[in-house]
Amino acid sequence: MKEDRSFRGEIQLQGLHCPSCGDRVKQSLLMLPGVLEAEVDWEKGQAWVRSQRKPAKEEVQALLASAGYDLVGWRIEEVRSWEREEHSSEGSPRVIVIGTGAAGVAGAITAAELGASVTLVESSVLGGTCVNVGCIPSKILLQIAEVLHVARSHPFEGLSRVELALEAPKLWNQLKDRIRELREAKYQRVLSAYPTIRLIYGRARLESPQKVRVEGPKGEEWLEADRILVATGSSPAIPRIPGLLETPFWTSTEALEAGRIPEDLIVLGGSAVGLELGQAFARLGSRVTILEWQDRILPAEDPEISETLRRILEKREGISVLTSFRANRVSWKENRFWLEDETGKRLTAESLLVATGRKPNTEGLGLEKLGVKTDARGAILVNESLQTSVDGIYAAGDCTNLPQLVYVGAASGTKAALHMMGKEAKLDLSIVPVVVFTDPQVGTVGWTEAAARAKGWDVESRSLPLDQVPRALVNFQTDGFIKLVSDRRTGRLLGGQIIAPLAGDLIAALAIALRKEMTWQELAGGLCPYLVMAEGLKLCAQTFQKDVARLSCCAG
Repeated sequence: MKEDRSFRGEIQLQGLHCPSCGDRVKQSLLMLPGVLEAEVDWEKGQAWVRSQRKPAKEEVQALLASAGYDLVGWRIEEVRSWEREEHSSEGSPRVIVIGTGAAGVAGAITAAELGASVTLVESSVLGGTCVNVGCIPSKILLQIAEVLHVARSHPFEGLSRVELALEAPKLWNQLKDRIRELREAKYQRVLSAYPTIRLIYGRARLESPQKVRVEGPKGEEWLEADRILVATGSSPAIPRIPGLLETPFWTSTEALEAGRIPEDLIVLGGSAVGLELGQAFARLGSRVTILEWQDRILPAEDPEISETLRRILEKREGISVLTSFRANRVSWKENRFWLEDETGKRLTAESLLVATGRKPNTEGLGLEKLGVKTDARGAILVNESLQTSVDGIYAAGDCTNLPQLVYVGAASGTKAALHMMGKEAKLDLSIVPVVVFTDPQVGTVGWTEAAARAKGWDVESRSLPLDQVPRALVNFQTDGFIKLVSDRRTGRLLGGQIIAPLAGDLIAALAIALRKEMTWQELAGGLCPYLVMAEGLKLCAQTFQKDVARLSCCAG
C-alpha cells in the first residue's frame, strides 16, 4: 500500500472582523499550491489547511498579507493522509461513492469491509449535512436554548428564576469546536482506518455507468468502477416567492452559523426544522413569528399533535404562530425584512429564516444523459435494494425518493453496498420512527388513527395525558400525551404519536414493539421500572382495558 504524504497546518491570524473576512482568507489559502482543504473561524482568528506539500511559513505569510491579514502563529505537522493510491488485488470490485454524508460513508465502509476498492468523492466538506450544518449543530443550539429557558422558567417555587447572561460568540465558538471534533473523530479518523478507501475532493459527474469524471483541486481525473453509489444529499429548498432571492434571508445553514441573536425573527415553514429553530431562537431572546401556508403546523402529523404543540408554543413560549399564511412578496428595506400575503397583511422582522423543506442534490451529475430516472423534485428513484433505473448505478440517502432522515440515509447506504457486493439486501421502511426536537418533543411511528382507517384497518386507539404519568408529574412537566393505535380484533399495535419530554426515546422503544408486532396486551402486561417516562407506554396500553387514574402508583 502506498500513502500520499499529507500535512495539516494550524494558523493564527489578526485582522478578521466578519464572515466575509473568513471567506477571503479561505479562498486565499486554497490558492496555495497543494492545498486540498481550508477552514476558517473568523471569530477566533484561526484557520486550518490540509495540503499535499509542506507550505513554508513565509509563503503563507506573504499570501495572507496580500489579502490584508497578519500571520501571528503557524504550526504544521505531517499526518496520515486520507487520500491514498491503492493497488488492489486483481479482481477486487471497484466502487465509486459520490458524497461523504451518512449514506456515502456507510456505503463506502460496508463495501470496503466486503473487499471492494473504494474511491470516495466529496465536493465540499467531509461529513455532509448532519455533522456540519444539520443534526449536530442544531441539537447543540437547542440544548443551549433549553438551559436558558429552564433557568428563567423552571417550575420549582423554592428556587430563584434568573436570566443568564448570553455571549453569542463564545457559544458559537464552542458549537463549531464540537462540530470539528466530531467530524475528525467520526469521519476523518474512521475513514483513515480503511486502507482500501481512497478519499478525493472535487465535483463528480457520471459519464457512463462505469465512469465518473471529477473536477478537483488537482485538475480533472477520470475514475472507473464496477458499481457507483450516488449519495449527494440534499440542500434547503427555496420557495418561489417574488423578491425573496434579492434578500439576505437565512436557511437553516446560515441560522446555525449566524453567531448572533436577531431582535425579531420570522420563520417561513411550520414543520420540524422551522419549529425547532424557531423555538430555540425564541428562548435565546428573539421575538419569533412562525408562518405555515397549510392550516396547521406539522401538517403531516396527527391533528392532536399539531394543536397541542401550537398551544404550547403560543402560550408558554410566547411565539406567534400564523397558519394558512401564503407570502406573495418579500422585500428588504432599511435592514429589515417585509413579508406580505395575498390579503395585504404585512409582517416585518430583522431576520428571516426559510425552512420550507429540502431538495435533492442531483443537478449537474449527468443523470438524465444516462437515463437515471428522477421524480419531479429531482430525487433519484430507487427500489428496495437501492438500485436506480440504470444497471450498476445505486443511490442512497437524501438525494433519493426515500425519507430524508439521517438514519434512513445511513441504512440505505449500507444496504446499497451490500447489494452491489452480491449480498441479499433490502431496505425495510415499514417501521420508521420520526422525532421533532421541540420542547416538548414530538415522536411518531407507524400509522396514525386516520391513516390506518384509510388503509382499511378496523382500529382502536387510546390517548393518555401526561398528568397520568408519574415521572411527568414529579418533573412538573405535564404538557402533552401518549397515543397508541391498534387493530381492534387482534390488539396488534399499529402506530403511536407522542408529545412529551423525551418523546424521541419513547418512540424508539415503541418502534421496536411495532417491529415485533406486539399487542397492546403484551405492552400492558410487561414490567417497567417506576418513575421513568417510558412507563407512560405501559400505562397508555393499560387504558385499552381500564381507567389508569384509578390505579395506585406503580400498579401492575
